[in-house]
Amino acid sequence: MKSIGMVLVVAGIFLVVAGLLFMLSGKFPIIGHLPGDIHFQGKNVSFSFPLATCIIFSIILTIVLNIIFRLINK
Repeated sequence: MKSIGMVLVVAGIFLVVAGLLFMLSGKFPIIGHLPGDIHFQGKNVSFSFPLATCIIFSIILTIVLNIIFRLINK
């Protein structure tokens, strides 16, 4: 039961941090406008896929979660 509780605590912290990042994302205009982000706007449709932003977030989250899990397992 202790390991399940630890997973829930880590998941909760992750969700809080993700929520804060979404709330503050409007204050960082570079997010979603990096080179490599795909933007298409037609007459009646617009499409946006922040590919470079997703890759950078993935790398940062991988590093942070690896550090957290290494600290927990010691």
